[in-house]
Amino acid sequence: MSDRDEIRRKINDELNANGDRPRKPRQGRGGRSDRGPRTRPGQRPEMRIQTTTLWEYPSQHYDGAKREQGSKDYIGASPSWVIWQLLQRYTRENDTVLDPMCGSGTTLDVCADLNRKGIGFDLNPQRKAITKADAREIPLDDESVDFVFIDPPYSTHIDYSDDERCIGKLDASVPPEHPGQVMGHEYYTAMDQVIDEIYRVLRPNRYMALYVSDSFKKTKGVKGGVFMPIGFELFGIMAHSFRPVDIISVVRHNTKLQRGNWHKAAEEQNFFLRGFNYLFIMKKTDD
Repeated sequence: MSDRDEIRRKINDELNANGDRPRKPRQGRGGRSDRGPRTRPGQRPEMRIQTTTLWEYPSQHYDGAKREQGSKDYIGASPSWVIWQLLQRYTRENDTVLDPMCGSGTTLDVCADLNRKGIGFDLNPQRKAITKADAREIPLDDESVDFVFIDPPYSTHIDYSDDERCIGKLDASVPPEHPGQVMGHEYYTAMDQVIDEIYRVLRPNRYMALYVSDSFKKTKGVKGGVFMPIGFELFGIMAHSFRPVDIISVVRHNTKLQRGNWHKAAEEQNFFLRGFNYLFIMKKTDD
């Protein structure tokens, strides 16, 4: 008998003597263990309400919908399952949901799946259901919507539009022109205007959510590059008007994070790849 077999025999003898024989997984109906429904290879898991502040889902889109949410070819699309989670928690059927930076219309498609009335604006509309408008001047009446979701540009990494008004053209890392100004002054000033508009059109005691990531930029002459804490800056701006409800960390399943050359560069140049997004949930209170 080998040493491994002898160790295994002794462990089993001790377990039997103490009445602690390992138990098989409890079987549910149909003889399947109670670990939830099986997910076949290539199939997305069943959607369910997330109950922790760490959210993770292995795909941009969820299954079981009337249609694919948004466009798979749109760069910078919001994860539809994040919007699904928010609408399940903070809205009811027939509520009016606004996305003032609607992109390819992901929010509108999730609203259709959940029987909400979706309204979408964008400077570069990707389809007829989206109206061209600047998020700094939302063409809606005061206190006219029940929920707002927004996924703004994270500085200048993506070219969203040729429109010069696009906030994605404002660099969040540009050094200030005058003493006393913060870095990326124009970007944060623009986002402050957007958040003011969201506050104006949102009904009292209703919610908004902002999905965003910090950013990093290699800059000539700056050792280690420039880190832009966009999430913290925008949270601070929102907290002036809204009551913070919670902060969610959303794991990013980005295929680019699997590239070996990216990890090698991050090690050699001593910076971090972005592995999560913030999801800030805020409430407009009566006061």
